[in-house]
Amino acid sequence: MNKQELICINCPIGCHLEVTKTDQGLKVSGNQCKRGEIYAVNEITAPSRVLTSTVRVNSSFLRRLPVRTNKPIPKSMIFQAMEIIDKIVVNTPITIGDVITDNLMRTGVDLIASRSLSE
Repeated sequence: MNKQELICINCPIGCHLEVTKTDQGLKVSGNQCKRGEIYAVNEITAPSRVLTSTVRVNSSFLRRLPVRTNKPIPKSMIFQAMEIIDKIVVNTPITIGDVITDNLMRTGVDLIASRSLSE
């Protein structure tokens, strides 16, 4: 058996979870709700994160625009995504929520603006 400890980040309680790999699958203990169990299983089997960063801006008082993915991407793809994001340059005006890059790395996840910028 293989054990791993996690702290659930789905709510303010922050349950200390223990995930045990058995022949029957994963067993989660320490969670106070079903969300903790789902979080632990996802974190062990396919960890993912919402990626936040900035992109360059042409002709604006700000040189960088904050952006984020609209859904989590696999944790293993974060560095590849950052290499792509580093090459992006956008033009103003930009409205919060505008799609900067759609289907980032063929994940079905969009890169969106986290702030509005006028010209």
